[in-house]
Amino acid sequence: MTQIVLALAIGVLTGSGVWLMLRPRTFQVIIGLSLVSYAVNLFIFSMGRLRSAAPPITSKGAEDPALYADPTPQALVLTAIVISFALTALFLVVLLASRGETGSDHVDGQEAPE
Repeated sequence: MTQIVLALAIGVLTGSGVWLMLRPRTFQVIIGLSLVSYAVNLFIFSMGRLRSAAPPITSKGAEDPALYADPTPQALVLTAIVISFALTALFLVVLLASRGETGSDHVDGQEAPE
C-alpha cells in the first residue's frame, strides 16, 4: 500500500510539473520545474531503502545489508534540495528582470494572439 501511494505521489508531481512547464507563463514554468525536482527527490528516496531507526553505515562483522539504511540517497537528495532552492531563486531573479525588460511574463516575451 505504501508503495502505491509513493508511486502515485511521484506520478502526480511529475505530471503536474510537466504540464506546468508546458504553460506559456514563466512563473508557471518555474513552479513546474520545482515540482519535477520534488518528484525526482522522492524517487531517489524511494530507491534508497529508507528505514526508520536503522543505523546508516554497516559495522564490521554485520553482513546483512537489509538491517541498515543507505546514506547515499539521503545525501544526494539533501544536495539536490539545496541546489534546487538556489536555482529557483536564480530563475525568479531572471523572471523579474525579463518581465521588467519586456513588460510580459510570457516565455517568448510576447502576448499570445487571441
